[in-house]
Amino acid sequence: MWVEYKKAPNLIIAEMWKQLLEGEGLPARLLPEGDIQDWGEQVPFRIMVPRGREHVADEILRKL
Repeated sequence: MWVEYKKAPNLIIAEMWKQLLEGEGLPARLLPEGDIQDWGEQVPFRIMVPRGREHVADEILRKL
């Protein structure tokens, strides 16, 4: 099960967060907000992490 961890204003920033988390060994997924027909690079995205692993994402961001 995946939970929303963070929101990004567009695909480029969402990919940056995903690469950061996955580079530290935490799987992440990106989901566009809204209808799939409106999907594009400028649509806000949700960064998802596995349920129960949010604390790991917090630790990764603390290291920045």
